[in-house]
Amino acid sequence: PSKYERYVQMEGVVGRYAFSQLCQVMDSPGLLVRPDDERNEMESLTLAAMSHLPTAVMYVMDLSGGAGDKCSSVADQLQLRREVRERFPRRPWIDVVSKADLGLVDGAREELEDVLDGAEYLEVSVKEGTGVEELRGEVMRMLEEVRVVLDAMAAVDRRTARPTK
Repeated sequence: PSKYERYVQMEGVVGRYAFSQLCQVMDSPGLLVRPDDERNEMESLTLAAMSHLPTAVMYVMDLSGGAGDKCSSVADQLQLRREVRERFPRRPWIDVVSKADLGLVDGAREELEDVLDGAEYLEVSVKEGTGVEELRGEVMRMLEEVRVVLDAMAAVDRRTARPTK
């Protein structure tokens, strides 16, 4: 394989994807629904990175009811999604419902569609392979949007850079 190929293995599903450029992917620590002044250091760093770096957002939700934490209820995940999207309205964005093979809690789809207000979302099951290729395509689309921003920033840097001696 070339130096640009990356191998991914998740729960027995192996994939190989070629990237024509380097990018950094950050799996941010779980943000919780709470005021900024009550956030822990990792949550604050996540929001700082999103604020100061050209980023795209893949907002992943587990609406199966199995998120396992009293702070990760369907209502909390959707409230947090609303808050993060309001904070970063111009970022390339994908909404992903994970663990689609487990089904959704009663009423979760209606709540999700209300929060998204007509925006599309992907349902993905890594276990069954459902939606994985569609997600890959959307991620590549978002990375291209970020690349355009980075190229524009680099062009500005070249124009304003001082000559070296």
